[in-house]
Amino acid sequence: MAPRPGGEWSSALSHLALGAVCLHAALSTAQANRGAAAGFLLQALAAATKRAPGLGTDEDCLAGAWVATVIGLPLLAFDFHWVNGDCSSANLLLGGGMVLAVAGEHLGAEGRSVAGQAVVLVVAVTILIVAVFTTNTYGMWGGVVLGAAGLLSRLEEDNLLLLPKEDVCRWALAGGSWACHWALHTQHLQWE
Repeated sequence: MAPRPGGEWSSALSHLALGAVCLHAALSTAQANRGAAAGFLLQALAAATKRAPGLGTDEDCLAGAWVATVIGLPLLAFDFHWVNGDCSSANLLLGGGMVLAVAGEHLGAEGRSVAGQAVVLVVAVTILIVAVFTTNTYGMWGGVVLGAAGLLSRLEEDNLLLLPKEDVCRWALAGGSWACHWALHTQHLQWE
């Protein structure tokens, strides 16, 4: 299939949006939620390096996106659980992400794809569960939108909503990250 004329702009804008949202979230949550800030920063760096010319090979960019998914997203969920006293779930999520980050080299492309999508869905569901029990509306929206990004990535279609599927997933990740940022901010205000 020939690339569409607007596809490059769509991809650049989705990377920029995800990177900007995650960088802003990392900077504004650094004082209160350092784990979440590190998770946001990993996602922002992966989005930035994917679009920056001359910053490495495609394999380096794929490795960065892999680490941002399997470590960055669990760091977000880690803070949701940790702040609410569920330390065992927080440690389990982060430990699982660390194991996947190391094992990623031994998985094939399809295995990494399935594992990455599973991580997104597990993180989304755990954030949603914590948000429901703490009545954190932003957290509920963040969990739902992150889950939607994980489910959309499983679709067989190449285009969704007239955009490439990968771009739609990045826009959903940006929206979910924005909502999670506000959920953590709300959570921090409740604990003060």
